[in-house]
Amino acid sequence: MSSQIPRRRSSPVRRAGVLGAILGATALVVPTAQVAPDDVALVRMQRSSAVDAHQHVIWILAVGSDARPGQSMTRSRGDALQMVGLDTRTGAAAAIGIPRDSFVPIPGYSANRVNAAMVLGGPQLLGRTVAGMVGVEPDYVMVTRFPFFEDLVDDIGGITVTNPRAFSDVNLKPEGFKRGRIRLDGYGAMAFSRIRKSLAGGDFARSANQQRVLRAIGAEIRARADRPGFMERGVLSVVQHMATDLGPAELFRVAQAMAQVEPSRITMCVVGGSVATIRGMSVVRPNLTQARRLGAAARDDATLPAGC
Repeated sequence: MSSQIPRRRSSPVRRAGVLGAILGATALVVPTAQVAPDDVALVRMQRSSAVDAHQHVIWILAVGSDARPGQSMTRSRGDALQMVGLDTRTGAAAAIGIPRDSFVPIPGYSANRVNAAMVLGGPQLLGRTVAGMVGVEPDYVMVTRFPFFEDLVDDIGGITVTNPRAFSDVNLKPEGFKRGRIRLDGYGAMAFSRIRKSLAGGDFARSANQQRVLRAIGAEIRARADRPGFMERGVLSVVQHMATDLGPAELFRVAQAMAQVEPSRITMCVVGGSVATIRGMSVVRPNLTQARRLGAAARDDATLPAGC
């Protein structure tokens, strides 16, 4: 699956200036280890001390944590897994959707569903496990709770997605989602991203829906980026809810990479596979050949082939 999003251009100088002003002040607001929020975590993979300033493609594994109240966000199963590459030279971005039930080897443990890796070893182990699937190791793992995700969508005024087929869920969304362009609030975006059992494509279709939501969030943010104070409030809100081991300069580099994305150069694919039962579990046998082909294609320029 690939997609293109129309762009309303804003000044790169202005964007860099806004981000510099915001993140230049993060030394004052980035949480310390003693007072770490539990809404968002941005973790650097241990293989590197920082992203090389000359490295032009940054890889971030984005994870929606399935943690319940009172549970550790970074030691619970990941309900949404997207491997995102950002090319800082060209503004290209690629997202590789990882079905959460993918049955794969977990370093140091027996094979299991990919999202079990975060339970067993936190974001670091999940990052290594996904790297084994796609052949590209993330530079960072970003984990969020779904309530924070809902608040984010509500704070930007909701999102619009194009839904390819109507579906519902007796627990999350009994009234369902109609086919076509639909407007979603925070709760609706969460439900749209998490429903699986009533989708004909199961885990694969859910991962594609997660990508639709990510695209829509990006579109809404871009539409408001030039409003006075919008970017400042948004970034500071995230930073104040974030637990991270990154310093201000490294945070700035990551945020700058996100701000430089050209919507016309966004491509997205979901790793395919087949459904199976292993050890009494319903799992996905991922197409690792495809996953590694996607990783190889996007490794150097964050661009995926059309049609996956």
